[in-house]
Amino acid sequence: MKMQVLALAFLATAAIGGLAWVFLYPLLSGEKKAEGRRASIAKSEPVAARQTQREQKTRREQVEGSLKEVEARRAKDAKVTLTTRLTQAGLDWEPRKFMIVSGILAIAAFAAAMLGGGGPLGAVGLAFAAGFGLPRWMLSFMKKRREKAFLRALPDAVDVIVRGIKAGLPLFESLKVVAADSPEPLRSEFSAIIETQAIGMPLGEACGRLFERMPVPEANFFGIVIAIQQKSGGNLSEALGNLSKVLRDRKKMAEKIQAMSMEAKASAGIIGALPPIVMILVYITTPDYISLLWTHPTGQLMLVGCVVWMSMGILVMKKMINFDF
Repeated sequence: MKMQVLALAFLATAAIGGLAWVFLYPLLSGEKKAEGRRASIAKSEPVAARQTQREQKTRREQVEGSLKEVEARRAKDAKVTLTTRLTQAGLDWEPRKFMIVSGILAIAAFAAAMLGGGGPLGAVGLAFAAGFGLPRWMLSFMKKRREKAFLRALPDAVDVIVRGIKAGLPLFESLKVVAADSPEPLRSEFSAIIETQAIGMPLGEACGRLFERMPVPEANFFGIVIAIQQKSGGNLSEALGNLSKVLRDRKKMAEKIQAMSMEAKASAGIIGALPPIVMILVYITTPDYISLLWTHPTGQLMLVGCVVWMSMGILVMKKMINFDF
């Protein structure tokens, strides 16, 4: 009888202990609470991840929209007018003044050729070259010289803007510092940005118009960075710091390419200069022998053909030794 009572007591104690272990121990030990916290964290992680992905997607869409707007504006303004070319060359001339100067040069070249004993065909060709080719070549030369001066000073200007932003200055005030202390043509270009923004244009759009007056990729990069930051936000000092590094790397690459292509440029210059040099030497030694080129109609036609073919050869060699990067 006693053994049965002891066995029942042992089984009852084991059952009560098991029930207490299952139901009371998690509550007393905190495991239930910890499990609830783990479940809540596990549920909140996907929500936070989705929120982060949504924010990143929104920012990416804003950046893509800004880039599309910039590219659409570039495609719309692909045709460069004479007024824009004069501005890019740093001249404040009106197109009418440029055309008048071109006409005067053409008339002067035609009169000089006729007075020098040249035929009408040679005079017309010289007038065309002086009135149409020479002014546009000068515009291109002044534009490239201005772009080189701009590119030399742009990385330092971006560094000044970065230091100003890190020191607590607004972007507009940093641009004012660059416009006040930078050399030309950087000073006039940033002054134009400040004047455009002062009349009510957004700063991002004002910086984006820098590429119209200075058509170099570096100016386009600067305008895109400012436009994107104005629309989607972000760390502007870091973005401009990266831009400054890119600009300096591009400058090093351009100098390296120039050094590697100097041999080809020297060869092209020698080949292009040989015909005029030989012509001058022959004229010095036997002027009657070579004067037929500009006194006889057939010689004039041959001279015009030689100029055309030489020009085509020079353009082909220039295309071969100039590298885009």
